[in-house]
Amino acid sequence: MSRYFDTLNTNVRGKMKKSGILNPDIVAAIAALGHTDSIVIADAGLPVPKGVPCIDISLTRNVPSFSQTLQAVAEELVIESYVVAAELPGKNPGTWTEVQTVLAGLDYERCLHEVFKKRTAEAKAIIRTGESSPYANVILIAGVNF
Repeated sequence: MSRYFDTLNTNVRGKMKKSGILNPDIVAAIAALGHTDSIVIADAGLPVPKGVPCIDISLTRNVPSFSQTLQAVAEELVIESYVVAAELPGKNPGTWTEVQTVLAGLDYERCLHEVFKKRTAEAKAIIRTGESSPYANVILIAGVNF
């Protein structure tokens, strides 16, 4: 078990899920989010600020991908809005299209990548994927289900 999962003191340990995200650290991180808290889905190269738990699910280059991870998290989390680097649409249009498709209809903000990296310090957790394309990172802002 990772350091992050152990700190949550949940009753998830030993339970087998039927569907959705199976990684216990990601499940716990999502369950612990409150309204307006944030969680980051990151490529393999995004620096993780000190004090922010990193759930590293990278296996090999591009496995799992940013897109696979975003899709899975979006199915489990109530998302109010999101933040991406301003450079994403021009430097990685395929990933930008994927983000817009998965998160269609949500408010979003774009900020310079250097500002984006500073904002990740406010996240409750960062999920590091195996993604190796540029600027494939998103800050998801939690909403409420009522």
